[in-house]
Amino acid sequence: MTTYALIPGAGSSPWYWHRLEAELRARGHEVLPIDLPCEDDTAGLDEYADAAAAAIGEREGGVVVVAHSLGGFTAPLVCARVPVDLLVLASAMVPRPGERPGDWWANTGHASDDGDVYYHDVDPELAAAVDATARNQSGTPLAAPWPLDAWPDVPTRFLLFADDRFFPAPFMRRVVRERLGIEPDEMPGGHMAMLSRPAELADRLEAYRLEVGA
Repeated sequence: MTTYALIPGAGSSPWYWHRLEAELRARGHEVLPIDLPCEDDTAGLDEYADAAAAAIGEREGGVVVVAHSLGGFTAPLVCARVPVDLLVLASAMVPRPGERPGDWWANTGHASDDGDVYYHDVDPELAAAVDATARNQSGTPLAAPWPLDAWPDVPTRFLLFADDRFFPAPFMRRVVRERLGIEPDEMPGGHMAMLSRPAELADRLEAYRLEVGA
């Protein structure tokens, strides 16, 4: 049995993973939607990573970390704290050593598309339910430099959501090539594809898991 640890984006409750969680559990896996202290002004990226590592605990292998959006700054730090077999960045930010998360937008030349950049392909009732669970996001983790000197020595895959309006596909292809030196994979879906296409996302994660033997 594999343990999937799901690292959320900014100001998010773990609940927005619930459809993907159900898909992965149906495939026989343990799933940990990580609850980050995003409203705590005393908590930075190290505290976020500590919270995720504590949730994962002392599992020896069989851990897949999946990061979404701002979670891309936290997930590699988790890989430096606990044994991880695979790191999957799902429409996630890719940091560089010493980069402040708050500077990432200007450093990458980010520009989102117009209109609804989050939920345009999500059922409106579901989108409203997720919005109701949203939290405030402290600016603390955005201000400090990313502390790793290099990307962790963990197999890494990037899954791009081809219909993402927040991180548009041409933009993310360039960022992934420049910062990770790999070609991203792609699947249909907007920024919240874990809500609009949970089964397909679970299939992609399972394919990655089997590929690396996690």
